[in-house]
Amino acid sequence: MSRSRWFRTIAIGAAMVLALVACGDGGDSGEVETADVTLQLQWFAQSQFAGYYAAVEKGFYADEGLNVTIKEGGVDIVPQQVVATGGAEFGLAWVPKALQSNEEGTGLVNIGQVFQRSGTLQVAFRDSGIASVADFRGKRVGTWGFGNEHEVIAAIRQAGMNPDSDVVLIQQGFDMLQLLPPEAGGTGEVDAAEAMIYNEYAQVLETLNPATGQLYTADDLNIIDYNAVGTAMLQDAVWVSESWLAEEGNEDIAVRFLKASFRGWAFCRDNFDECVQIVLKFGPQLPAGHQTWQLNEINALIWPSPGGIGVMDKALWDQTVSVATSQGIISAAPGAGAYRADLAQRAVDELSGDGVDAVGSSFSKRTVTLEEGGQ
Repeated sequence: MSRSRWFRTIAIGAAMVLALVACGDGGDSGEVETADVTLQLQWFAQSQFAGYYAAVEKGFYADEGLNVTIKEGGVDIVPQQVVATGGAEFGLAWVPKALQSNEEGTGLVNIGQVFQRSGTLQVAFRDSGIASVADFRGKRVGTWGFGNEHEVIAAIRQAGMNPDSDVVLIQQGFDMLQLLPPEAGGTGEVDAAEAMIYNEYAQVLETLNPATGQLYTADDLNIIDYNAVGTAMLQDAVWVSESWLAEEGNEDIAVRFLKASFRGWAFCRDNFDECVQIVLKFGPQLPAGHQTWQLNEINALIWPSPGGIGVMDKALWDQTVSVATSQGIISAAPGAGAYRADLAQRAVDELSGDGVDAVGSSFSKRTVTLEEGGQ
């Protein structure tokens, strides 16, 4: 081979290599263009949002070509409104709250129903005589408001009572101080307090019982679970604006976001202790023991996901809509476009193809021992 022919062969080979690098692995779509997106949370950083923080920390979003900014929430922040006004591409919200907003014209779409079960409880001390919703009659019943009260109000009505006259509804803080007696540092203002199984319920179990000098236990309490009552409503879901989703390329971004987020939740299921540490890195407001309890209970609200994480269970959607319409939370059932299962299904299918368990059929909760103050 002549020198000139040798150089020409090398040049052609180099050009072919560059072409393959530019267009991907022999015909794939190639490099994914990086997209900057924002996720609006409902509350400050805690294990309730562990999967999203894990997706940041472990590089799952980056793997999907996403640069994700996570905005913390608070009492005065309404995630669905933030999304509707363009302050974030993705937002987490309970289904009835978002459906209420949609009746006001926000145009939101549920693209990922992450929580498969409701985490709402009503907690009463055993000596209160409250063991069921029927026992609320004449009692002081705490609710948070801000759209968190729907399951409680629906249960009261389902039991044949008027929430405005048959019970004493009390505006409750986002803690359990109004349930705890004064000798335990509370005020004793309510007989039954609203609580999330992953947060406020644990606050009681982290408190010393002055009668025993030991922590309160489940045996000291009566728990009403709205899943069992039948008025449970779907909670944490990923919402986007219908108009944003309709823009070219945004369905692909949505699938990539869901895929990375779901992978984060699978990581937190399978790497529990490391995930707790990730949450503590991003959210030091709550102590390690409380965050550990919270992640354990959050995992149980997600796993197992029989249809795949984030894929809507239509029966649960229909129950939520039925409760919401029958109790006047929304005036009419939403249209078919209020949720889409296809994007989450695409994300689940891709995860399964990558060997990630997106169903978690073998999941079981851990036993978490709480300490005083959640330490």
